[in-house]
Amino acid sequence: MGDRPKGDFSASSLHTGMLQDVVGSDAASEAWVYSYQRSFNGFAARLTEEEVEKMTDMEGVVSVFPSRTNQLHTTRSWDFMGFTQHVKRAGIESNVVVGMLDTGIWPESESFSDEGFGPAPKNWKGICQTPSNFTCNNKVIGARFYHADGEVSLEDIESPRDSIGHGTHTASTAAGNEVTKASLFGLGLGTVRGGVPSSRIAVYKICWSNTGCSDVDLLAAFDDAIADGVDIISISIGGSFPVDYFQDPIAIGAFHAMKKGILTSNSAGNSGPNPSTLSNFAPWTLIVAASTIDRKFVTKIQLGNGEVYEGVSVNTFDLKDKMYPMIYAGDAPNITGGFDGSQSRFCTTGSLDKALVTGKIVLCDLLTSGNPALSAGAIGTVMQDGGFKDVAFAFPLPATYLGLDDGSNVSLYLNTTKIPVASILKSTDEKDGLAPFVVSFSSRGPIPITSDILKPDITAPGVDILASWPPISALTQSENDTRSVSFNIISGTSMSCPHATGVAAYIKSFHPTWSPAAIKSALMTTANAMNVATNTDAEFAYGAGHINPLKAVNPGLVYDANEADYVKFLCGSGYDTKSLRIVTGDLSTCTSNGTVWDLNYPSFALTAKNTSFRQTFHRSVTNVGSPGSTYKARVIGPLNLKIKVVPSTLSFKTPGQKRSFVVTLTGTMDSNNSMISASLVWSDGVYHVRSPIVVYPTASPGSN
Repeated sequence: MGDRPKGDFSASSLHTGMLQDVVGSDAASEAWVYSYQRSFNGFAARLTEEEVEKMTDMEGVVSVFPSRTNQLHTTRSWDFMGFTQHVKRAGIESNVVVGMLDTGIWPESESFSDEGFGPAPKNWKGICQTPSNFTCNNKVIGARFYHADGEVSLEDIESPRDSIGHGTHTASTAAGNEVTKASLFGLGLGTVRGGVPSSRIAVYKICWSNTGCSDVDLLAAFDDAIADGVDIISISIGGSFPVDYFQDPIAIGAFHAMKKGILTSNSAGNSGPNPSTLSNFAPWTLIVAASTIDRKFVTKIQLGNGEVYEGVSVNTFDLKDKMYPMIYAGDAPNITGGFDGSQSRFCTTGSLDKALVTGKIVLCDLLTSGNPALSAGAIGTVMQDGGFKDVAFAFPLPATYLGLDDGSNVSLYLNTTKIPVASILKSTDEKDGLAPFVVSFSSRGPIPITSDILKPDITAPGVDILASWPPISALTQSENDTRSVSFNIISGTSMSCPHATGVAAYIKSFHPTWSPAAIKSALMTTANAMNVATNTDAEFAYGAGHINPLKAVNPGLVYDANEADYVKFLCGSGYDTKSLRIVTGDLSTCTSNGTVWDLNYPSFALTAKNTSFRQTFHRSVTNVGSPGSTYKARVIGPLNLKIKVVPSTLSFKTPGQKRSFVVTLTGTMDSNNSMISASLVWSDGVYHVRSPIVVYPTASPGSN
């Protein structure tokens, strides 16, 4: 996608002409999908493979790529970060507009009431695309929806209204009002709020229950959001696999947003804990991993012999300590349906015999949705396996999730008791002393496209997050779940992303002229260092560390970057001048000094292709702290890594001054070929500006 040319320009005419040249005048109207013309220049159309080849060969075409389907990726979390209700707020916070690209919003939620809000900011150019069932207000000041695929399923609503829940949850986490006495049937009771409760929200509904989140809709939303005048874009979705930057619609949209001074906050993905599972990683975006908070939800099962075992789940059902018969799923196969015990033990769909299961608690040998057991008439389910127990899920019936040891004890009780009975208790919350640590599902680096850029950038709370929910959307999104709630507890990097979005908007309210790179730098260099003992994937799990909102608003120094810097980065990544000029809309030129290692990024990463390595990085920092300050470099790292910083002292007379330095990494990989973790800290005694340093072998890294 290129820039929209300045001056008198009709994008629609250009796009129509190009399409007609390829498919013919008569077929063009049927092939047409979208024209992107408000913020960048491009269009979407239905093409055959032969037509794609023709379009690709046309002069002025940067790239032609298929539209993929992307996947969707409170009370305690803000306090856990030290960001209480009473923190200092900027007077212009109400002028900050947070753009949410998601499943829409439930505008009647208390989180989105406009009580006390004045009119929308004067520079707001958006609209409220409002059918009869949706109304904007002075809190939710803009709303649009996109569905190029046409038909809308019965589960969806053809408006910006959210019927899934995801968008309402993320919007309230980022920018929702303070709502007291919020809970999920008593769980997580407290005041729910977003990071910038006085800010405004603009909604761009791009995700649907039947078709997911298509690339063509996503790009249309970016096009509008940029032109509408949002200040921050939050997008908690991603593709199934990594693609090149300019075949990635999130990277494309975020690039054009960056050029207009808008930071895009993006979820890391939920494909962890394996390495190189990130699907979002463009360096001009903020990529957010998910980590725990110091509250966890546990659910106990009490057996007839008095033994009690503790598992994890969000169980709102109260069996009132009543004991129910219990059965092992492997002993209840649906034989007439063609299943045996080796299949029914996993409680898969249709595998359980209703006559044997109805009214009982079922022990399953695998974590499932709970739907198969519920459909078979079970009163509850206990699941056991060797999977991670670091996140609590909700189920459509009483349920808990045990580890193998406790699961074996439950199995032993079943096998040695003539009439086994049990009761599943309602969940309670406990203190998690290990928090924060990156949750198992959070996608990990390194990134496959540009390996010498460290991603994710930071981690933020994304586990067991309470936030607003549409009352028409089932608590577990199961058709068998009839519970209607106004708040829900869910987990994912989709939940961590809006936390970072909220903090970025908070910084923006104090520093409205800061670039996206400066805001990202502030978030990264002030992040709290994480414990490698509980985060064995180290920086590839948490990036620069755990987000610290209060420090981020006043970082001392920032690593700033602009479009020209990213152009040089792309040149170092193999893009040629012709493609760049079409993409940027200017006379950008690739030069020989454009290297990945010289992108002014707040972190340092190096892929060691040999046992011994040496690499130089060029960086500059801008003083956004005190005048007359002097910063000294301090490096922390293992013996097999030598870090040289020249100069090692930087002096600034005034704010806004920029100073450059060079970092040289020299060393050898150890005998285990393990990843090397280190850091560079610039400090004047008041501010501590920390950047992670990572060196790792070409093969999949381990930590050191």
